[in-house]
Amino acid sequence: MAAPKYVPTSPTGIVRSYHSSPRRPTPWMAGRPGELSGRQPLGEQLGDPGPDPGYALKLAASFRGQLTLHPDESEADALSGATAIAMKRAGLRGRAPVIHDVRVGLGIWGFLDDRPADELVQLRTEWFEEVHHPHHYPQRRRIADAAPDALLVLAHEEILRRHAEDWRGCLDLSV
Repeated sequence: MAAPKYVPTSPTGIVRSYHSSPRRPTPWMAGRPGELSGRQPLGEQLGDPGPDPGYALKLAASFRGQLTLHPDESEADALSGATAIAMKRAGLRGRAPVIHDVRVGLGIWGFLDDRPADELVQLRTEWFEEVHHPHHYPQRRRIADAAPDALLVLAHEEILRRHAEDWRGCLDLSV
């Protein structure tokens, strides 16, 4: 390792140079239990995962304290449902989540509206109840599936504009 000029060294000392580690006889292979072999599986409720979907959870934390919630609603439930939509939207685009994905997830359910429609509040109170618990995956998946793919591939400004005009047109409640 190099030393500063003020450190005394012997002019006749041996100078060390880089030396690589011994060669491995076989290449390293991933052998972890969660590794996929082959392509991403396709099928009912498997979705289109993109890279680093969990980053949506970190992004959602920036919305704490800014949501329009009614007394029967939980901020943790709202953020959990919104991150499910954010992960779906990012996966449809083949990328990691960004802040606008979370904004869309919160926006289409009216959590960013000053005065959301009473019917929407009643609906989301029912749909979002306790979804932040890990064992409520089917309910969280239902929230994500209610956001149509055709809507989620649009620009976030366009999605929020459509929600402001007609929130029912942004959700498929038949899922």
